[in-house]
Amino acid sequence: MNVSAQPFTTSADLARPTVADAVVGKSSSPLFIRKPNPDDGWGIYELVKACPPLDVNSAYAYLLLATQFRDSCAVATNEEGEIVGFVSGYVKSNAPDTYFLWQVAVGEKARGTGLARRLVEAVMGRPELAEVHHLETTITPDNDASWGLFKRLADRWQAPLNSREYFSTDQLGGEHDPENLVRIGPFQPDRI
Repeated sequence: MNVSAQPFTTSADLARPTVADAVVGKSSSPLFIRKPNPDDGWGIYELVKACPPLDVNSAYAYLLLATQFRDSCAVATNEEGEIVGFVSGYVKSNAPDTYFLWQVAVGEKARGTGLARRLVEAVMGRPELAEVHHLETTITPDNDASWGLFKRLADRWQAPLNSREYFSTDQLGGEHDPENLVRIGPFQPDRI
């Protein structure tokens, strides 16, 4: 059996405008948005750990997202290649017109730049998601930052936003706030 190793580009090398999907932020401190790669798993894990109240998953889970789901995830790095933002999600197999956004994290160094919105829109604008017309996520009732982000997205995309309880505290083991299912759409991909 012939196995060819595919070369991987390090995070620092990927932090260049010629490789990034998008360049955002100030010219003095640009941020580069791109698809994740295997070298990013640990950096994503460390970022999420530094962003309470986000639920922290295993480093292995983030490595899987960076490899198996890379077309529907994105990282943002600074010029040094440090991961300062991350969004993960997937196109639902039972509803191929719907992207389920699992997690958004923006590190302290990148807060206030609009990076969360830019990460979501970078993923949603990819050719792999051209047939997506709905975005879903879950948000706890008291997560004002996430509610604000998704309300702004719905406004920008000129699409309705609906919400309902999805997972109860009991379903989440009694130690987690309930999660509401939030749905934006339908929207036109050209509005993103």
